[in-house]
Amino acid sequence: MLVVLLALVLTGCSTSSGGTDAEPSPEWWRPRPGQDWQWQLTGRLDTSVDVPVYDIDGFHHSKETVDALHRDGRKVVCYLSTGAWEDFRPDADDFPRSVIGRGNGWEGERWLDIRRTDVLEPLMAERLDMCRDKGFDAVEPDNMDGYRNRTGFPLTAGDQLRHNKLIARLAHERGMAVGLKNDLDQIPELVGDFDFAVNEQCAQYGECERLTPFVEAGKAVFHAEYELPTARFCADSRRLGLSSLLKRYPLDAWRRTC
Repeated sequence: MLVVLLALVLTGCSTSSGGTDAEPSPEWWRPRPGQDWQWQLTGRLDTSVDVPVYDIDGFHHSKETVDALHRDGRKVVCYLSTGAWEDFRPDADDFPRSVIGRGNGWEGERWLDIRRTDVLEPLMAERLDMCRDKGFDAVEPDNMDGYRNRTGFPLTAGDQLRHNKLIARLAHERGMAVGLKNDLDQIPELVGDFDFAVNEQCAQYGECERLTPFVEAGKAVFHAEYELPTARFCADSRRLGLSSLLKRYPLDAWRRTC
């Protein structure tokens, strides 16, 4: 009887101990350096490009489209603007005028007052919920460097860091990877919060070396040029471990790869 009681006590202790273990940390996709990709935000989606990663507009595409890409073995990134208001989005009327600033150079788009977390956090959470519910693996949040532009608001580097970290947290809470879009100056402070980078024109402006912290951390850098021929940037891209494309400004299906 003593042996039986001892066994029961030990079993109970084991069960209790197991119940107090911390929950395992959530897992999400972590793209590695050098992965090929397709970036298409306009036009009829061409799903025939033989690459492992597609970056597409989160609003324009359905769960069925994401599921079809998954069946073809693709990982799918949800493009969203998190630093600018767009008058053509279905949630445009949810943004109060007080947080909408100057135009950012693209038709129908204006910078947001990223200091207003009370307003923007629930709106961005809803957008990220949409990406999650459609089955996206990751998020490409755009317009992440407002503090370096004329936004109509006195944004600081600290404001930008807080906003970018907030977006990263919201994505991770929903089980999705998240990429840092441009914002080269803050890479040292943000590389730990983001799972990959998305960059435009670092070769044209002689800035690609600044993206090496992501590659050194084993994180992909998805890079696009618009005005340079591939002969001008592909050798450096291969040396640096970047995933580089030549694209047209509308970001339609056309592409040339290194």
